[in-house]
Amino acid sequence: VTLLKCGPWSQGPTALQTLAILEGFDLGAMDPLGERTVHTVVEAMKLAYADREAFYGDPAFVEVPMETLLSDDYAAARRALIGGQASLDLRPGEIAGFPAAAPDYRAAILRAEEAAAVAGAGEPTLARLGASAGDTCHVDVIDRHGNMVSATPSGGWFQSSPAIPDLGFCLGTRAQMFWLEEGHPNALAPGKRPRTTLSPGMVLRDGEAWMAFGTPGGEQQDQWQTIMLTRMVDHGWGIQQAIDAPSFHSEHWVSSFWPRGARPGKLVLEGRFDPAVADALEARGHRVTMGEDWSEGRLSGARREKDGQMFAGANPRGMQGYAVG
Repeated sequence: VTLLKCGPWSQGPTALQTLAILEGFDLGAMDPLGERTVHTVVEAMKLAYADREAFYGDPAFVEVPMETLLSDDYAAARRALIGGQASLDLRPGEIAGFPAAAPDYRAAILRAEEAAAVAGAGEPTLARLGASAGDTCHVDVIDRHGNMVSATPSGGWFQSSPAIPDLGFCLGTRAQMFWLEEGHPNALAPGKRPRTTLSPGMVLRDGEAWMAFGTPGGEQQDQWQTIMLTRMVDHGWGIQQAIDAPSFHSEHWVSSFWPRGARPGKLVLEGRFDPAVADALEARGHRVTMGEDWSEGRLSGARREKDGQMFAGANPRGMQGYAVG
């Protein structure tokens, strides 16, 4: 299969980099819900997201070394950094002519500690003033001709889009994702797109359109999508099975959202994971947090087989998700 992602003005290529690293491991021979799989996938994600912090930005304004980042040689070099223990460092790669511009990791750790109790930090939600909460949406559509759409629309949220009194308009809803550091590939500039977490996905099989899929979730979007896709490709699971199974995410790297915190080694497992898996991951050095039983992943997907049959699946985890035909 071939995964299609938005360019490096989004975080989409992190999924491509993660999969390129994982190609060197036989995930199909591992228990998909076992500690080896979780450890291997998370460690690959850490390396990909470190590169996001160092190299990604709007390619209309900065040169992003995507050809190198997705090359076999680079993936092999990054893969060699994965050992039996969890890494607690932010480790962007080294690419000639592209000095790594990753933010100060220690400062990000301190920001996360200071903001632990701050309401409204992180991925956008509406203030708890009423019965409804807000979130990004995702929709996948396949028509009878096989045309496919994967879309992840996300509106504004007030705490990061204040009206600027002297100018009379609101700050762009994703402008908080710019860095204010001169020389950083994601530094603020007129007309430039901020690097966004929005990351719809599409998949080709044997060169033909096969699946549209995606999820809300900010930093988790390309984590959960990668997990879903490996379950389908390496283990032959269906869409709904891959969505329903317990999932996980890392908060190891620097967040795209204010206050740009980082939590080294933090790994959140859905509560339905076997406690023995959590214990084994703790023994590897991961800082494991157990979430609720149905808390990880808000995925949906739709695929079309060569014989014309169409399949779909949607998130059952407490938010509206439907598969309809």
